[in-house]
Amino acid sequence: MNKDLTVGKTENILWRFCLPLFGSIVFQQLYNIADSLVAGKFIGENALAAVGNSYEITLIFIAFAFGCNMGCSVIVSQLFGSKEYGRLKTAVSTACIFSAILCGMLMTAGIFGCSPLLYIMKTPPEVFADSRLYLDIYIYGLPFVFFYNIATGIFSALGDSKTPFCFLAASSTANIAVDILFVKVFDMGVAGVAWATFLCQGISCILAFLSVWQRLRKIPVLGKPALFDRGLLKKILVIAIPSILQQSFISVGNIMIQSVINGFGTFVMAGYSAAVKLNNLVITSFTTIGNGISNFTAQNFGAGKQERIREGFRAGLKMVWSLCIPFCILYIVFGRYLLLLFMKEGSAGALLTGRQFLWIVSPFYFVVSTKLAADGILRGISAMRQFMAATFTDLILRVVLAFVLSNWTNSAIGIWCAWPVGWTIAMVCSVFFYQKTCRRG
Repeated sequence: MNKDLTVGKTENILWRFCLPLFGSIVFQQLYNIADSLVAGKFIGENALAAVGNSYEITLIFIAFAFGCNMGCSVIVSQLFGSKEYGRLKTAVSTACIFSAILCGMLMTAGIFGCSPLLYIMKTPPEVFADSRLYLDIYIYGLPFVFFYNIATGIFSALGDSKTPFCFLAASSTANIAVDILFVKVFDMGVAGVAWATFLCQGISCILAFLSVWQRLRKIPVLGKPALFDRGLLKKILVIAIPSILQQSFISVGNIMIQSVINGFGTFVMAGYSAAVKLNNLVITSFTTIGNGISNFTAQNFGAGKQERIREGFRAGLKMVWSLCIPFCILYIVFGRYLLLLFMKEGSAGALLTGRQFLWIVSPFYFVVSTKLAADGILRGISAMRQFMAATFTDLILRVVLAFVLSNWTNSAIGIWCAWPVGWTIAMVCSVFFYQKTCRRG
């Protein structure tokens, strides 16, 4: 069901819209968490390290899919808010054509470029083959990743966050079962983990896109909308390119950080792989709520309702902060038990690494969630230069400090300390840009 986000009490509207988005991203993260959990529990520590190592490269591909999602979603939201339904349909088809071309280019690059990246990351020999195998299979499924992201972006733009939640809940639950079937019963190793994700994401993508197509058919328009529009593509790219750059530069930065981590040995890689999955569950949840704030902002921006945008930021802060408290307590107090879910034997070194990461990073979830809420506003009103400035501040600081502090402390603890510093300074930038933009608006 399509939902107009420009009417009704702001806080209630945003909560009802964003909560299914939060549920969706929890299930989306289950794909990656399930892969690591099954690899660590049923194959071994090296397999866990291989999946975690490969994950940093898959994030580059996800960055492009996410950028296409946001570019399509924000522009469709603005057109839906201004009730330009014909141009809305053209924007969707334009985004799909562009995404298909981009996906093909990335698949080609991935086939030839993943091995060099693994070497650059200083991947240990004992996990190199499994890392490469996982990535090869992942690349085959890139079209599913891209078009599923486009479909969920369209649903969100139309104010419907419940339908993608239902798709993800079903497919993610199935992915856990198929992971175990392929690895435990069929003894397929890391390949089984990758093929299970490929299969479940493919089914989810097809069903989501069929549902989107049916939804768009029901929106009445005069005449037949154009299949492609260069002007709309330019508007989509204004949002998509900074979003792609944001996520891909973060991924490149994470690869650089991963190369430092790999230098400390397999047990540190395994501990970090488990802990970063838990951390990414939280950060991606905040990011998704930020995306919901972007959709809310874009619809109201299209409708010319500036005060509701400011109300949306305040409501968004309450939402993300309410999530920070339980996650912070859970990771600090029960982090050891959560990490053991990913480990077959739970080696002392890997466990200590994971716990240290969570102890240092989780208290600063209040900081990064504030940044991501402000970023949601900036993206929704297409203030992408400010958005990029805050993002690159975080990235550059984290990468530089990871190298400097790890050398200074001669331990991985120095790497983990880079997260809070980067988040804090970037948060100050994002909030400053938000306040300045809203005053001008």
